[in-house]
Amino acid sequence: MKPSDRVVRQVLSRLSRADRRPGLFERIEYLAVARQAARWRGAEDAALREGLTTAAQWLLRHGVQGPPLWRAAAIVREMTRRKLGLWLHPVQITAGLALLRGRIVEMATGEGKTVTVLVPAVIAASMRFPVHIVTVNDYLSARDHKILRPVLDAFGLTSAAITEDVAPHLRAGAHDTDVVFTTNTSLTFDYLRDRVAHGADRSALAELAQARLGGKFGRAPRNLGRGLGFAVLDEVDSVLIDEAQTPLIITAERQDGETRGRAERLMLHFAASLQADLHFRLHGRTRRVELLPAVDPLIAGWQTTEPALASETARRDMLGHALSALHFYHRDDQYILTPDGIEIIDEYTGRVMPDRQWQQGLHQMIEAKEEVARSADRETLAQITYQAFFNRFLWFAGMTGTAREIAPELRTSYGRAVLRLPTHRRMRLRFRSIRLYRTSAARWRAVAREAGRIAGQGRPVLIGTRSVAASEYLSDLLKAEGLAHVVLNARQDAQEAEIVAQAGTAGQITVATNMAGRGTDIPVSPAVEARGGLHVILTEFHTSARIDRQLIGRTARQGQRGSAAAFVSLEDPLFVDMAPRLTALLRGAVPFGTRLPGKCADLLRNVAQSRAERQGQRQRRATTRQAERLRKSYGFRHDRI
Repeated sequence: MKPSDRVVRQVLSRLSRADRRPGLFERIEYLAVARQAARWRGAEDAALREGLTTAAQWLLRHGVQGPPLWRAAAIVREMTRRKLGLWLHPVQITAGLALLRGRIVEMATGEGKTVTVLVPAVIAASMRFPVHIVTVNDYLSARDHKILRPVLDAFGLTSAAITEDVAPHLRAGAHDTDVVFTTNTSLTFDYLRDRVAHGADRSALAELAQARLGGKFGRAPRNLGRGLGFAVLDEVDSVLIDEAQTPLIITAERQDGETRGRAERLMLHFAASLQADLHFRLHGRTRRVELLPAVDPLIAGWQTTEPALASETARRDMLGHALSALHFYHRDDQYILTPDGIEIIDEYTGRVMPDRQWQQGLHQMIEAKEEVARSADRETLAQITYQAFFNRFLWFAGMTGTAREIAPELRTSYGRAVLRLPTHRRMRLRFRSIRLYRTSAARWRAVAREAGRIAGQGRPVLIGTRSVAASEYLSDLLKAEGLAHVVLNARQDAQEAEIVAQAGTAGQITVATNMAGRGTDIPVSPAVEARGGLHVILTEFHTSARIDRQLIGRTARQGQRGSAAAFVSLEDPLFVDMAPRLTALLRGAVPFGTRLPGKCADLLRNVAQSRAERQGQRQRRATTRQAERLRKSYGFRHDRI
């Protein structure tokens, strides 16, 4: 057995351990690292590099364990102190070693996940494994690379950040570095492009994973030249859970757009004339349209000369897209209009997803509805799910502030147990009871009043909204109240870093979509912290409690003071779609304009979110089953998965 194989087998053998909190082993291990770090305090940088190389060679031969592992972690800690001025605290050391062993680590927001990744990345790269640090957006990839590069350079490790702005011909060289910072989307699409360019047999798991081990390039793909070795996924729940319901697809353009464009416009007019619950039924939970028997004679008897509508089957398929475009996909909620046309908004991050399209003609139908230039139809060349892709690494690990809710799914679907770490300092968050209003308008008025009251105390306020439309509606209310504020949504994503940096200023009001919910640090001054710190207002619950916790986690970081509140209404889509009967019961039980008791809000939230999360699990399992069926139908060497 090769040394590299021994390392991987040892790592993978640890992944089935039960989810748990740190125990005696982790405490002893940290103390061992701390003692080792003290011995390296006066060593030269060259001695640190030599010590890490020696330890890495031992680990590659004997496995990730024992005093050489602690020595390597101690050396990384000491170099981090010298180059970044940061002393890795016990939670970060414990998390870093757990990541190297392939665990999912839950660290509270503000605990320093960015710097924590240095421990597994430096050690794995020194063992000559290709390392990918995977973040959820380009901003974080570029930021993390800029922050951590001095330490990587000090150890003689090459590194690169790959964002959407990196030209295709430069990606090969970037992927050939020791440590690559990139997003889950960019990395996966680079993999798919290699498959299309070189054929499925050139991108098989064995070749990708073993391409560079032992210093041999072999027949490596064009972009992922060093292969799929070790990956650390930041915000791992977002990548493996939230974004796992839809496969990533490489497509090619088809040239029949003009005739289909006319057919789509005709179908939209036809769909707009139909009656809900007579001709069709909408299933809001799954965004599915059910055609009812009353529409059958209308479809069969429709006279048209459009080739795209020649068959009854084609008419039914296009009608389903037209009804979905009209009733489920709305401007400034699921997408925005730009000079280039329609751009999809990621509902989990609030960011625009450039060059992404909805499948099977739905995207073009929405373009027809909005009367913008029609993009070309596309046919699928290659596709893969995140489940399939990340399981093709030799091993991977992940970090997030919100893993406990999905620990069973991570263990079942990915074989990864969760290690839940305590905070380095005591949490000082004050969360007020949920305020549930009968109408949405009453909720927004209350939010505006609350923001003005808190800002008047000299404290910053961050207001989280679920959509661009909601953020801009609230902005208009704040303007009417004479309250100065800034808005951060998909239209201002280029100014994200600047807006976030100012969001902790005394008296500042920031209205933001989920863009401010992950990976962003909002610093506050000691004076602001003394007044109570940042106040976060959540204006609508998400389908997962994890995403709510991410937004609330912007405040009370690293032992600072902070507060949060939730203002929701019975008209919110989560309640209407996921708990319609309970919502209707509560609406009928109270007078118009009344605020409901907090216990009612807790009950409604628990019911709606539990149902939404179960539905999400079913959809992810269905995606996995469909991907497996497609893989088997094409065969392993020529599959599209």
